[in-house]
Amino acid sequence: MSTKSRTRSKTRLSRALGIPLTPKAAKYLEKRPYAPGEHGRTKRKADSDYAVRLREKQRLRAQYGIREAQLKIVFAEARRAPGLTGENLVELLEMRLDALVVRAGFARTTSQARQQIVHRHILIDGQLVDRPSYRVKPGQLIHVKPKSESMDMFQVAAAGGHADVLPKVPEYIEVELDKLQARLLRRPKRAEVPITAEVQLVVEYYAAR
Repeated sequence: MSTKSRTRSKTRLSRALGIPLTPKAAKYLEKRPYAPGEHGRTKRKADSDYAVRLREKQRLRAQYGIREAQLKIVFAEARRAPGLTGENLVELLEMRLDALVVRAGFARTTSQARQQIVHRHILIDGQLVDRPSYRVKPGQLIHVKPKSESMDMFQVAAAGGHADVLPKVPEYIEVELDKLQARLLRRPKRAEVPITAEVQLVVEYYAAR
């Protein structure tokens, strides 16, 4: 798929879900906040409970850019853990390496973060990690490989070039952007995680299946 095609696809999905999945999609949503298609401007009939839960699940999955199978695996883990399943789910997803690379400001989008990791530019405690789904543990240091620091995309990041499109750095991460390093201080709390999702509806979606 070409870059233009991916951009159009992300924009259409953003409009359908009502959340900006990329900086470009955010601009499109400001201009055209209604859903795509010829009936996008018209008032729709009330969605069924199933449709509402499904959309919330799709919202959560889209914001982390993961496949359905991946989300189901993390959901099963969240359900087994003590505490509220929905909150556990978001907290576990937020500890993915690709999510934290974005939160730290090294990448502009989850897609870019995933490319950086897969192309072997990101280290954890000095060790190369090329799995976007790697779960970072509290205390671990995420940093850009020294040989990669001079690349344009990382120079832009180090200068704070993504600050205009990313949320404020959450308190569970300590970031030294000029050094292109960040440390996960503790497990995130759902209330601190900058995503849009009614996680209880996601729990209800899976519970009903």
